[in-house]
Amino acid sequence: MRKINHIGIPVTAPVPGEVYNEGMKVFLTDYATSPNRIEFLRFDADSWMPALIQQLAHIAYEVDDLDKELEGAKVLLPKTVVNEQLTIAFVEEEGIALELMQFSK
Repeated sequence: MRKINHIGIPVTAPVPGEVYNEGMKVFLTDYATSPNRIEFLRFDADSWMPALIQQLAHIAYEVDDLDKELEGAKVLLPKTVVNEQLTIAFVEEEGIALELMQFSK
């Protein structure tokens, strides 16, 4: 079952509290500190992230089995280990990007 974790919104101007993720070439805010669980993303011009992620808001869901969620899905960004507690992937559904997040238990 999917559980909404946060909403990601691309922006073009700096946002207070953003930090840079060099691997993804994006500035991010911490959705965990947002009262509305919003993550702002500001991409470098040469970011390799898919256009759908860079141009439209995304919904991030926590999932129990990331591999199962990716079966037959239109994958935009394959499984990516963020840290020892979190693995993510992005898929396209209904014309938008969805971030799927699996936390270690």
